[in-house]
Amino acid sequence: MSQEIEHVHCLIIGSGPAGYTAAIYAARADLKPVLYTGIVPGGQLTETTDVDNFPGYPQGIMGPEMMEDFRKQAERFGTEIRFGYVTSVYFSGPVHKVIIDENKTITADTVIIATGATARWLGLESEQKYNGFGVSACAVCDGFFFKGQDVAIVGAGDTAAEEATYLAKLCNKVHMFVRRDEFRASKAMQHRVLNTSNIEIHYNTETQEILGDGKVVTGVRILNNQTQVERVVDVTGFFVAIGHTPNTTLFKGMLDMDETGYLITKPNSTQTNIEGIFACGDAQDKIFRQAVTAAGTGCMAALEAERYLAAKEDTVSV
Repeated sequence: MSQEIEHVHCLIIGSGPAGYTAAIYAARADLKPVLYTGIVPGGQLTETTDVDNFPGYPQGIMGPEMMEDFRKQAERFGTEIRFGYVTSVYFSGPVHKVIIDENKTITADTVIIATGATARWLGLESEQKYNGFGVSACAVCDGFFFKGQDVAIVGAGDTAAEEATYLAKLCNKVHMFVRRDEFRASKAMQHRVLNTSNIEIHYNTETQEILGDGKVVTGVRILNNQTQVERVVDVTGFFVAIGHTPNTTLFKGMLDMDETGYLITKPNSTQTNIEGIFACGDAQDKIFRQAVTAAGTGCMAALEAERYLAAKEDTVSV
């Protein structure tokens, strides 16, 4: 029995702020977009509690609730949202082929990739237990909630250094745990950290356990991996800044990406190296990684997809 093939004008892969915003704009442009949510509908924000920095929510909003609002708005304009996971892609053009859940084939004139990225964690059970209740992978997102308090951050690269200095402006004290006896961050970022008086750096330090009262974080148990001495540091917030992994493995060998897997788009554009394939959100943004910037690039991707299809129609009509 032959497999059914469905054709769409605009296929959106991913359902975070980038994917849903792309869907809103594509639907309003009458592209009749079909969006596949992936394994986690709503993306990283569904694992976030309070979102206080997205415009339009003056009282703040819970991450899952905000993503539900995005979904409803996309559906209101006619986006067809489906739960499903893309298992393979064939971007040979001019029509692109995508396999869903290993058994459904979709061909698309344009594809918008909004697969996001996944924060790297230490792998502690307590880390997940208190995720959203004192544990965070985004200082810019959640630092405000710890104003005037003592917090800890783990990491040694530029992101960790940048987030530590950001937290230092808000918090009473920032404990920075560095696994080795030196930073991996650039010299400029190291100087910034070293010249910030309320950042205390703990070199050769491993995080053993995040401590809490069952509801929120109260401290962290650390181990000096040279002296093998354990101790507890009292903090109310614990930030993990050891990097993110873009969810782009599916596109290796077809789309240009950097050494860490982030998709490379043309300057001032969401266009990838293949015509008709656009990338937005955290799958191609390793610098800002905010919901509002993801939504912005989702808008860009949809507008570019619309223009791409219009240009193709003009060529055919000529």
